Amino acid sequence: MERYPRDTNGHGASPPHPNWPGGASVAVQIVLNYEEGGENSLLHGDTHSEAFLSDIPGAQPWKGQRHWNMESIYDYGARAGFWRLQRLFTQRGIPLTIYGVATALARSPNQVEAMKDAGWEIASHGLKWVEHRDMSPKAERDSIAEAIRLHTEVVGEPPRGWYTGRCSMNTVRLVAETGAFDYISDTYDDDLPHWVRVGERDQLVIPYTLEANDMRFATAPGWVTGQDFGQYLCDAYDVLLAEGAAGAPKMMSVGLHCRLIGRPGKIAGLIRFLDHVAKRGGAWFARRLEIAEHWSATHPPRRRVRPSEMDLAGFVDYFGGVYEHSPWIAERAHGLELGAAHDTPAGLSNALARVFRTATQQERRAVLKAHPDLAGKLAAAKRLTEDSFSEQASAGLDALTDAERARFEELNAAYVAKHDFPFIIAVRDHDKGGILAAFETRIANDTATEFDTACRQVERIARLRLEQSLKT
Repeated sequence: MERYPRDTNGHGASPPHPNWPGGASVAVQIVLNYEEGGENSLLHGDTHSEAFLSDIPGAQPWKGQRHWNMESIYDYGARAGFWRLQRLFTQRGIPLTIYGVATALARSPNQVEAMKDAGWEIASHGLKWVEHRDMSPKAERDSIAEAIRLHTEVVGEPPRGWYTGRCSMNTVRLVAETGAFDYISDTYDDDLPHWVRVGERDQLVIPYTLEANDMRFATAPGWVTGQDFGQYLCDAYDVLLAEGAAGAPKMMSVGLHCRLIGRPGKIAGLIRFLDHVAKRGGAWFARRLEIAEHWSATHPPRRRVRPSEMDLAGFVDYFGGVYEHSPWIAERAHGLELGAAHDTPAGLSNALARVFRTATQQERRAVLKAHPDLAGKLAAAKRLTEDSFSEQASAGLDALTDAERARFEELNAAYVAKHDFPFIIAVRDHDKGGILAAFETRIANDTATEFDTACRQVERIARLRLEQSLKT
């Protein structure tokens, strides 16, 4: 048995309506990353200097040495960039979420006071602004715990949101396991919040962004001028605004860094974006915490059947009848590489169909022959499976006139005599008249054509049955 851990389905083709406050079309969420003083440095007990997200082209870590230029650039973010941004957002009354590295916050008490005075949310950005990818689970768990402790000590209250950024494959799980956070943002997988299950806990995830992000001033491909960044943000907002007006509101995250967007030539693009949103309207500017609280109240987690998480016995017991009297299909499907995408009617239908399509001709014929005649003797004797009974009843085949019943019996006998399997059609797609018309047309087909047609109808019946059994 293989299980695929990534969720490529998400909210699917019909995402939930977020019902943002005030009927907003776009929830605009601006993050200011505060990392200055938490980056790699010999001063901070690290073995090398920082090399990530600065205006030094092609920067490399200096092992065993302090990098004066790098430290100076980070210092600019704290000394000048932060205050330029603080003035911009407080004057406009726009709320922010701070992703605060705990050790950076501890070294910046004046900035922390300004964040609190502005009413900004201070979420945790980890203990240090360093890579977590090579940390052991124990080391990362200890780092998370220390980040919470130090953050609480410095800020005066524990963080309710978390974003590591330079995370490992274990980060989301380890953070969720603490049970301490209203949301986690170490994903980039959606335009809306969503829930993930970690053990027995439902954890809210509010995805972040690496594209509507000023970090691309320091990466390639990236922004060259503030106008590049501003235009991209404006274009993104306009598309989301149109989607929201059409009935599908989304969230727009914007990621900022004091040492990057805090420079005069870069912040000009951000200002243009804020002016653009003010002119266009339709935005709800919110802290991530407010988005988390709104989503939790509007779309709380719902426990549902998750086929990919079932053991073999439970899976076969639940889905063994989807293909009429053929539990072996479910048994084989359980061994496929199932994942979250298969926890939907379309996904599980595809997995079961793969087994059916690759079965032997004899096995497939046996599945066809397991289906009952339409309005036949089993129906009259009330010996249909529950699914078959409800399907035939949905098309009115349980209430035929004597003439209609006689015609169905006549067609059933002729069809089976010709093809050696019963006439199969997804009756939920038709009414009684349409079924009878299809029966009278298809009976003239050759057996090879009817075999293929019947197999496609079996797959369609399975798909419709899963719509019922996997309702959320």
